[in-house]
Amino acid sequence: MFGLYKYLLFLMIVLSLNAGTKEMSIYDFNVKNIDGKSISMSEYKGKVLLIVNVASKCGFTPQYEGLEKLHDTYQNEGFMVLGFPSNQFMSQEPGTNQEIKFFCQKTYEVEFDMFAKVDVNGENTAPLYKFLKKEQGGFMWMDAIKWNFTKFLVDREGNVIKRYGSATKPAEISEDIQKLLK
Repeated sequence: MFGLYKYLLFLMIVLSLNAGTKEMSIYDFNVKNIDGKSISMSEYKGKVLLIVNVASKCGFTPQYEGLEKLHDTYQNEGFMVLGFPSNQFMSQEPGTNQEIKFFCQKTYEVEFDMFAKVDVNGENTAPLYKFLKKEQGGFMWMDAIKWNFTKFLVDREGNVIKRYGSATKPAEISEDIQKLLK
């Protein structure tokens, strides 16, 4: 009986200590856009988001076309694609932010929001990507991003709903996006 009392007391203390802590959300992060301007992710409150680590010299680079199509199709319903270039996979994004921006606009007519190059793995992982990976681990619960064009779907409340691998084509995500837009 005394052991149960100690356990309940311990549990009450732990719960009271955690009661004042705020749960992190995607809206707690600041990122730099492709032009170097600091942007609060809270600017995207109320939107359904698809966050993607992108690269210009990858076998999956043609997915830019599908991402732009998703953006065009659903943007008026409150959906946005956010592209985060990363050079961590076989140096497939070697250019400067301005070179990346030019490539995306000229080659794929990208109009969705693009951001400054980030690390998605390792010691210098961008805080936003640490959060995304914590919320939606990868295969066998391993957090590491395996390759370019890994996608995270975020609902209107900022909850990270699902993670998609590189091989998942943007069109294959349409149904999930539509469900969140309703």
